[in-house]
Amino acid sequence: MADRLASSTWHWLNGAGEHRAARKILDFVPVAATLAVLAAVLVRSVPALRSDIAEGAHALWFAGALVLSIEYLARLWSAPAAPMCRGGAATAYFGYAGSFLGLADLAAIAPFWLWTAQAMPEAAAQFVSLLAICKLGRLLPGLRVLATVFRAEARALVSALVALIAVLLVSSGAMFLLERHAQPEVFTSIPAAMWWGIVTIASVGYGDMAPVTAWGRVFGGAVIVVGLSTVAVPVGILANGFYRELRKHDFIVTWKTVAEVALFKDLDSSRIAEIARVLKPQIVPEHQVVVRRGEPARAMFFILDGAVEVDVQPNPVRLGKGQYFGEIALVHDIPRTATVTTVAESSFLVLDVADFRRLTVEYPDIRASIERVAAARRGEASSA
Repeated sequence: MADRLASSTWHWLNGAGEHRAARKILDFVPVAATLAVLAAVLVRSVPALRSDIAEGAHALWFAGALVLSIEYLARLWSAPAAPMCRGGAATAYFGYAGSFLGLADLAAIAPFWLWTAQAMPEAAAQFVSLLAICKLGRLLPGLRVLATVFRAEARALVSALVALIAVLLVSSGAMFLLERHAQPEVFTSIPAAMWWGIVTIASVGYGDMAPVTAWGRVFGGAVIVVGLSTVAVPVGILANGFYRELRKHDFIVTWKTVAEVALFKDLDSSRIAEIARVLKPQIVPEHQVVVRRGEPARAMFFILDGAVEVDVQPNPVRLGKGQYFGEIALVHDIPRTATVTTVAESSFLVLDVADFRRLTVEYPDIRASIERVAAARRGEASSA
């Protein structure tokens, strides 16, 4: 019984529960609690707060820490139930507690309780609590993707960083050589000139160190131009890596979904991959018309999640996950024969008409299967 409860707890905490509404709540509550902790810490760091504001921030910090403490204990307790867990319970506990996200979870709650027990100064507790922002790496998928991009592009980023350091050292040394006699109290050494190099390459220019000689200004302008291109390199690396990672993630999700569709279940992996590349995801809100009777047929739709209602008389037909619609008009090259409306918010993979034509020519067995389903649906509609 305890093992089953631990397994259920682990799955719910890691977004594997079956009920969508409950999953959304379990995703939202830790995010809200984390933001509450961060907001309370920021507010309490402001000097000369009114007593009521300080007490409200303290209450907010307490509430956030309490919620996150319950979450931490639940994650720790259910760690042995993780499907990837190898070893005994002690190994699972230490594995979670010592992981990056486990330490981030602990950093979000421990400072408050240590400060409350007067075992940590408030300033130190506030600083450590700011590390709670790392929890969002688990709660927000986009941050996990960014971490993956940093790992994948580490070599290119290190190369760009070395180039940036080289530009910084050379430009700082040259500016020290050019300005040391004109401003001996400002450009006192190469390390001191590196502050000028940093703010100049970053194009922020605080103005506390600036060349006054003609050659110094000419060289400073050149450094600004070179600095812009040098700083742009890692930005481009990250942007390209982020785009590739998102494309890879979307492709994998689409591939798995296509493989589960009954129409494609007998295809080999290469064919599934080819089909996955031409399908486009689409999300439609609840009670929205997807296709309307009499409209030209431009695509067919595979249902990833949710449900739709096909308006055929006398009894409308409901289709759910894994089924598809819109094929009749494409097969027979006629206008839409029915209006299809979403029953709930639904996700689709869309196959447009051009890709449909090419796909059915290349894979006659798929076309035959679609035609059989289309004929059956038209027969049911006409008999009704």
